[in-house]
Amino acid sequence: MIDVAYAQAPAGAAPMNGPEQFLFSFAPIIAIVLIFYFMIIRPQQKKQKETQAMLASIRKGDRVLTSGGIFGTVVGVKDDVIVLRVSEEGVKLEFSRQSVVSVHARGE
Repeated sequence: MIDVAYAQAPAGAAPMNGPEQFLFSFAPIIAIVLIFYFMIIRPQQKKQKETQAMLASIRKGDRVLTSGGIFGTVVGVKDDVIVLRVSEEGVKLEFSRQSVVSVHARGE
């Protein structure tokens, strides 16, 4: 009985057809896509750009933390490889630039 009440249009109202019906029926889908874009995709793209800028700014003398939890001071920078001094005795290790999680510039 309730579905009959919903199926009846108000008196004097023209039935929706054409573009109005199309927009009305796809409005929730369009809203969901916009919400996903602004809540998930856009912040992820922004964070990825910030990470790429951080990795590109690595210079000799910076103190970095790798994804493996190793702190070190950058003593050499190559294309995709950085060389870190990880101890006072001068132990040096090579890491992929992508393995750096955070960069602390000299003096921080």
